[in-house]
Formats: sequence, structure tokens, C-alpha cells
Amino acid sequence: MSEKILGIDLGTTNSLVGVVDSGFPILFADKNGSRITPSVVSYSNNDEPIVGEAARRVMSISPESTFASVKRKIGSKDTFQFDDKELTPEQVSADILIHLRKIAEEASDEKFSKAVITVPAYFNDSQRQATKDAGKIAGLEVKRIINEPTAAALAYGLDKHKGDSVVAVYDLGGGTFDISIIEISEVDGEHQFEVLSTNGDTFLGGEDFDLKL
Repeated sequence: MSEKILGIDLGTTNSLVGVVDSGFPILFADKNGSRITPSVVSYSNNDEPIVGEAARRVMSISPESTFASVKRKIGSKDTFQFDDKELTPEQVSADILIHLRKIAEEASDEKFSKAVITVPAYFNDSQRQATKDAGKIAGLEVKRIINEPTAAALAYGLDKHKGDSVVAVYDLGGGTFDISIIEISEVDGEHQFEVLSTNGDTFLGGEDFDLKL
């Protein structure tokens, strides 16, 4: 039996991990029963990184070594500093990916080495490559980078509609907000997705609304 490929939503605020099993998507939950993992990582000099809800709790007492919204900086030359160490956004993102794979392996009692990761449609080549690099650092073979609006269209079953269509997909996330116009065409019974146009703001999302409020 061929190895299943992880599907990972590496989000600005929260992340999820799952697989497609017998044609059905399954999201994995952690030991606390939560399928949502906060995209937060906390570091110390002696221990392994703390990731997820536990890291979010640590943020209030150790903000200098706890990092969130890393996705906003992926593909840039910005780095994160704690003590005498310097981490790239790819390295911090890799620790999130390692944590997500661990959740999947513990929940399924299977091993995973391959993944598909979603990114905003407006991500440039540098940001997409940086996401692949994060996967490689995490020990994952990234089989494909998929645009988030395309993944959303698939999740909502738009590939099951007969004929061609053009849809607008809004993605209001915790850290980003964007819109994509997608053309779905049916060729020889197969649906093809093409992002015709996209625009968005990497620094406008739910957490920004929270801060204003």
C-alpha cells in the first residue's frame, strides 16, 4: 500500500493537518482532541521547541523567545532573535511542520514523509520556495504547493459541478486577507483550476481587527 500524503494548511494564526483516506478527508486531532494548532513556537536553550497551544500560553511570560505569525515573513530576509541565536522564518515554520507531522503520526499510528502544503495565491516564487524549504528542513518531501483558494474550491466540492465556471474565493484568515478569481474548466471529464487574478494584504487579518478593537 502506498504511503499517504499529508495535507497541511500552514496558516498565519492556526494550522491543520490531515489526509485523504478512501476518498474522504480526515483531519487529525492532538492528544487534547483539538484539530487546530496555533502557529506559535517558543524556544529555550535546553529543551525542544514548544509548539501550538502550549507555546501560545508561554508567550505572555516569555515573549522574547516566542514567535507567532511567522508566515507573514516567510520568503523574506527577516530573522527571529532569542538570546544569541538567529532563526529564519523557514526554520520556525519547520518546527510547526514537525509538530503537525507528530500529531498525524500519533493519531494514525502511521509514518509520513510526504506532504502537500497550501499557500496564499498571491505568494511569489520566493515565498513558495521558502515554504518548500521549511518542509525540507522538517524532513518532509513537499510533493506540491497548492493555492489556498484552489484548495477551498476543492473542499467545497466545486470540482463536482458540470461544465465550466468562474468563482470568487475570499480568504479572511487570522493574519491575511485575499480574494482570488478562479476558472474551473472541465476537460475530458477532468476539472482544471486556474487562478485568473488574485490580490490581498499579508498584514490584514483577524488579529489586526482584534488589535484595533
